[in-house]
Amino acid sequence: MPSLNQLIRLQRAAIKLRIAFANRFWGMHIHPTVRLSTSAKLDRTYPRGIHIGAETYVAFGAAILSHDMIRALRTDTVIGRRCFIGARSIIMPGVTVGDSAIVAAGAVVTQDVPPNTIVGGNPARILRTDIRTGPYGVLQRLKLQEPPA
Repeated sequence: MPSLNQLIRLQRAAIKLRIAFANRFWGMHIHPTVRLSTSAKLDRTYPRGIHIGAETYVAFGAAILSHDMIRALRTDTVIGRRCFIGARSIIMPGVTVGDSAIVAAGAVVTQDVPPNTIVGGNPARILRTDIRTGPYGVLQRLKLQEPPA
């Protein structure tokens, strides 16, 4: 039986088409090197507010919002370069996720995320700082800290 990995080229081509369509038709700003799950949700109420940097991975079920109906808010939501946005996480409108940041699965990000950090929880809090990520948010270096005395 053939492996599903043989279909990876087809999947990546479909993702590139989705990104090109989102950029051209919806007016989003998604870098062509982004890897976007087919089930990731990008806000189309205010699509011009979505900005995703190079070599970022957005996992399945993640939602990136750029509007809030309750506050009548339409604003920019920015995801930096080399980030990883975990499965089923929610990035609220107006949030900036810094370069080389990791958002844990299921996190609800309500405030800006500094570069080189890992955040998680609801609401998301900083779990680690001073990390380095490679392409698509793959963890490269983690500075080990001594536990508090």
